[in-house]
Amino acid sequence: MKILFAALLAVFVLSNFDVADSSSYDKIVYHSKVRARKEGPNVCALQQAMGTKKKYFSTCRNWYQGAICGKKATVLYECCPGYMKLDGMKGCPAVAPIDNVYGTLGLVKAISTQEYAHISKLREEIEGSGSYTFFAPSNDAWDLLDEEVRSALVSNVNIELYNALHYHMANKRLLTKDLKNGLVVDSMYNDLGLYINHYSNGIVTVNCARIIHGNQVATNGVVHIIDRVITAVGNTIQDVIEVDDDLTTLSVSLLFSLCPFLPFLFYLSFPTFPFLPFSSISFLLFSPFLFSSPLLNFHMLNSVQCSEGIMSGQTFETLEGHNIEIGCDGDSLTVNGIKMVLKKDIVTANGVIHLIDEVLMPDSAKQVMELLTPSQSTFSDMVSELGLSAAMAAEAEYTLLAPLNSVFTDEVMAIDQSFLKVILENHILKEKITLGQLYNGQRLETIAGKFLRVFIYRTAVCIENSCLVRGSKEGSNGALHLMRTLMKPAETTMFQILTDNGGFKIFLSLMEMAGLTDLLKQEGEYTLFAPSDEAFAGVSDRDMALLRGNMNALRTILLYHFSNGVFIGGGLETGVTNLLKSLQGNNLRVLHVSPNLSTLNRAVNIRNHGIMAATKPSKFEFSSTTTRLLQSVANVL
Repeated sequence: MKILFAALLAVFVLSNFDVADSSSYDKIVYHSKVRARKEGPNVCALQQAMGTKKKYFSTCRNWYQGAICGKKATVLYECCPGYMKLDGMKGCPAVAPIDNVYGTLGLVKAISTQEYAHISKLREEIEGSGSYTFFAPSNDAWDLLDEEVRSALVSNVNIELYNALHYHMANKRLLTKDLKNGLVVDSMYNDLGLYINHYSNGIVTVNCARIIHGNQVATNGVVHIIDRVITAVGNTIQDVIEVDDDLTTLSVSLLFSLCPFLPFLFYLSFPTFPFLPFSSISFLLFSPFLFSSPLLNFHMLNSVQCSEGIMSGQTFETLEGHNIEIGCDGDSLTVNGIKMVLKKDIVTANGVIHLIDEVLMPDSAKQVMELLTPSQSTFSDMVSELGLSAAMAAEAEYTLLAPLNSVFTDEVMAIDQSFLKVILENHILKEKITLGQLYNGQRLETIAGKFLRVFIYRTAVCIENSCLVRGSKEGSNGALHLMRTLMKPAETTMFQILTDNGGFKIFLSLMEMAGLTDLLKQEGEYTLFAPSDEAFAGVSDRDMALLRGNMNALRTILLYHFSNGVFIGGGLETGVTNLLKSLQGNNLRVLHVSPNLSTLNRAVNIRNHGIMAATKPSKFEFSSTTTRLLQSVANVL
């Protein structure tokens, strides 16, 4: 009767793993059960990475990708934890018999651990009364253990093997929902800590060993099967750094994750780091002692990552502020997609170390010219060829406004080099200006002494006639911003541009007649939608005579062509109507369709965007017709 009651209790516990307080592991197991429902009751669907023995209750992402760590995964169907098959019946309809911890080791086929428990005299203890958690290595885990270590344990079963098994145990029942991320559990061997990590993908690790079969409830505890034999942890990260010969060369780095539960301070023997607290900090550090702070910070993560917690690429923000990707390729750990991990999961008393054989260089440790990538290679080459990079002082700070390669067309490359040098000088600022430091109306000085104007819009940041492309970077001595086009800073007034063009004689004459010519010459922040002489061809002689005879109407119409503010094409939101208030008072409705096409008030095509005018932010656009615009304003009048 007692056994029946215990079995029913086990079923109740297992059937309630999907409630609100269940863990990520329990939820993943539940979803695996849902995926396998066609196979019968209490069957779980697992994925096994091809070429390995690793099996996972996988996440939705891995399930639908059909891959684990980049390797194709096959689907296996097994009884969910706590259930078993019955001959002639579909699925796993039977509740596994409940036994004490020793007997449960046999039920979950941890035969090697059960055998070692027997010969080490642990059997009597785990068959008796009490409440235990046993993190039991699988048979494969024992086979993976170094043969010399395994022989030494077996040759001294009453002490070494007994102590080793005790280190795999806790003196209380802990289900996976109790194994919180960052938890330290006192083991039954001298209370040495067992370090728990519980990841959102359902992976639970103990000293970086993965629980592969959890929550096998026993009458006197619970058994979790793990994929490796764990050893007692005594050394700190500093101890490992000081004694490991691999950590004395420039080519090897450390990735270590500081456990969030250690309250004390730890001194790192790097000149750039004084005392650092262990609160929720992870470190990926270089072993040499001559690195800058940004370089070291780039190897620090804000989360703890054992290799077994990674099933696919995940992005982590470093303490330096930029991201790195930690992933896996089969059994190998990768950093930024590259297999560079020489040794993984060196567990210490205050973290876990992964040795890598390649220096990770953050943008913040690079010189500004080193921030340029292949997509800006033409700009990089031209800056070097024209002697601009050589003129940049090593101790000074700069900002590069780098156009993409597509900007350098055959027409641009055919420009006289002396003139091209002048153009490119406009793309190098005298000081370091990051994206967050740019503001509307700001004036930026170039290395040639010219000043560029900044315009901030809802969805764009623009400098003169060119807008920034996503991908700004910050280096040790400067910043990089990617630009859509070559910049053409304003050098003259709107009046001079229209006069020199020769195609705006009618508009200029009407401005003079209305007494508004000074508006084209004075300082201000305007956008002008300028109707060309061709546009006026659609206006009848009668309408023109009407305009010339009514100064109030003429001024109203002309002021309707001006917007109070500088708006360039790249600063307008695409696909929506941008409302710009005119100097006349009514709104202009600009629909920005593409970089080369905008419409004004649903009918007027804007042919030429963004000719910049001085002396303060001013700009004008050519509009192809003004007839409907004139009629619209006349109707208002």
